[in-house]
Amino acid sequence: MGVGRSSRMRLRVLEAVTDSALRDLELEKLFEVLLLRVRDLFAIDTATVLLVDPGGRQLVAKAAIGLEEEVLQGVRIPVGTGFAGRVAQHREPVRLDHVDRSTVVNPLLWERGLRSLVGVPMVAQGDLAGVLHIGSTAARRFTDEEVDLLQLVGDRLATAAHAHRSRSARAAAAMLQDSLLPSHLPTTDAWEFAARYVPGTDSGVGGDWYDVFHLPGDRIGLVVGDVVGNGLAAAIVMGRLRSALRAYALEFTDPAEVLGKLDRKASHFENHTMATIVYAVVDTTTHGMSVALAGHLPPVLAAPGRATEFVDAPVGPPVGYSLAVTGRRSVTVDVPPGALVALYTDGLVERRDVDLDTGLETLRRTAAPAPAEDACTRIMATLVGDRRATDDIALLTIRHRTPPVVGS
Repeated sequence: MGVGRSSRMRLRVLEAVTDSALRDLELEKLFEVLLLRVRDLFAIDTATVLLVDPGGRQLVAKAAIGLEEEVLQGVRIPVGTGFAGRVAQHREPVRLDHVDRSTVVNPLLWERGLRSLVGVPMVAQGDLAGVLHIGSTAARRFTDEEVDLLQLVGDRLATAAHAHRSRSARAAAAMLQDSLLPSHLPTTDAWEFAARYVPGTDSGVGGDWYDVFHLPGDRIGLVVGDVVGNGLAAAIVMGRLRSALRAYALEFTDPAEVLGKLDRKASHFENHTMATIVYAVVDTTTHGMSVALAGHLPPVLAAPGRATEFVDAPVGPPVGYSLAVTGRRSVTVDVPPGALVALYTDGLVERRDVDLDTGLETLRRTAAPAPAEDACTRIMATLVGDRRATDDIALLTIRHRTPPVVGS
């Protein structure tokens, strides 16, 4: 490519990828417009965008010109396998001047009669977004200049895909989390509940949750949990753990056994997942509350006539990674009439400028045997106030109502 033609080509590519009109396009339309421009600019027969799946293990065809079948047939290429898989694995451009079964894994490429291919990685903010590749049915050696220019297009596509995925993941996680948090809390004549959930500004939505549900035998299940991580991935795991815990709660009465079953499930099916959970069961006939902790901070118990204290329950390992090799244990405490119990995640008591011990002591002093909603409001006002949360906060308060005095 001559110097003059090279300069003109670079200018045209830069104009194509920096066109301000592209900013207002939805991702699919942006792909379509840029691939059409790539076809004209590079004089090629095919252009394809493959995006990496959420697990990071496969490339999925999302947009194509000249090879529309790739998208229509849902082509998937394992990262590290074949032409596009090598581009993704090494994050470096790959050129091919021989296209057949020995060089590519997607038969559509050689069936279309392609003889030359070049692919570039799509990387944004250090994350692999996918692969862009173009092909020609004529024998052709793509120049270093052409590869560099194609990389400019790939970078533009990567930025758009990364932004779109971030927005979509945040919206999906928020919707999922909202759908899984109880829309209303159960109540009985003797027990009342209140709760708060505040997403952290740094993490966005994530894996914190609370849950309250009736169980057979006049029992009530109480859960507060925190999946390690944030965003859509953590919210999805949270949803699965929440559903599994509910199912185990119907089969087993001991909270420690329920967490043990949940641990086994998470360790086997939720690869590289960890969560801390407090699960408690209130027996409304005996006023006893059985508590089991999986790496979680203990509930605080405020009863009339005595000092507010944290429930002295054995802290087992978090759920996940099969860490509880010696089993789990629960403890049962009395929740007398008028008493309040608070379950919470660490976002409530730990901040960058407040160490955990200080936060816990503030919570202990703040919790009081008051109506559940009043206690919830006071705790949030004292420990959160007007400061933005940097981590998700979940708080659940439970109060055993004082029975009314019956006149003689």
